[in-house]
Amino acid sequence: MKTIILMTWKELLRKRVMLLTLLLTILFLAAFWFLAKTLGHEANSYSGFDPNGGQAIVQRFSIGSFTLMLGFFFGSFVIAFLSIFSSFSSVAGEAEQGVFQALLPRPVPRWHWYAGRWVGYVSLGAAYALLLFAAIVVITGLYAAVPRDAASLVKAYLLFASAVPLLVSVSMLGSCYFSALGNGVFMTMLYGGGWLGGMIEKVVSSLPLEEPVLRSLSTITGLLSLAMPVDGLQRKMLDALFHLKELQGLISLGDGPLGLFGGQIPSGLFVWYAVAYMAAALALGLRAFRRKDF
Repeated sequence: MKTIILMTWKELLRKRVMLLTLLLTILFLAAFWFLAKTLGHEANSYSGFDPNGGQAIVQRFSIGSFTLMLGFFFGSFVIAFLSIFSSFSSVAGEAEQGVFQALLPRPVPRWHWYAGRWVGYVSLGAAYALLLFAAIVVITGLYAAVPRDAASLVKAYLLFASAVPLLVSVSMLGSCYFSALGNGVFMTMLYGGGWLGGMIEKVVSSLPLEEPVLRSLSTITGLLSLAMPVDGLQRKMLDALFHLKELQGLISLGDGPLGLFGGQIPSGLFVWYAVAYMAAALALGLRAFRRKDF
């Protein structure tokens, strides 16, 4: 299995998708640096506020949190698409190229190959997520106040990176049944559906709608979140980082830039659902790969 993991790392580092991801990440961080600097100067230029007063502190916190939220919002897209496009052809693509005819007749259990691929994709994706997470926090910290609690940062990173094993598990499962192109389209639409459900929930939470309409929209967004729980995990990550439930009792999250924090904060039970979702996708993928005829 170790050989397969190393092979997966080398393959990903050689792929153009990894090079393109790194180039786009550099551009994203450069743009984010400029944004954080601009918003940071804006937060410190309110002449009408006492610099040490409560209004100024809340304003600096609001803008600093908004900067981090923007960074993680776009960062989550990068992590998701890296996870999808690195693994969407893991089975179907190599079957089309005839790799399995040369590899699987050897005395290597099929589950070793599948698990090795999974560990390779997840470990590299999690390492990339750590670098991106740290870069967003460090850049924001240069110009605004950011959370310094180590436990909150670790918990937030684990939730931020949790999209990697979840998406890789579903993507490899889909690759056992669909062609490489079909699986890529399927995973993109599935992820997009989960993201759309989260956006609808954020918008609905700030609109004065009637109860029947709210109930219908909540049902739709709930089903979309269950179908792909990545967006819910990202909202849980923001709660772990900023303690939004406690913050709601102090300031209104519906006013100003923090209004984009809208939407229901998932419970701890939802996190366990996402873990079970990932484990089920991994187990089904292992079962499908063992029974697949190449």
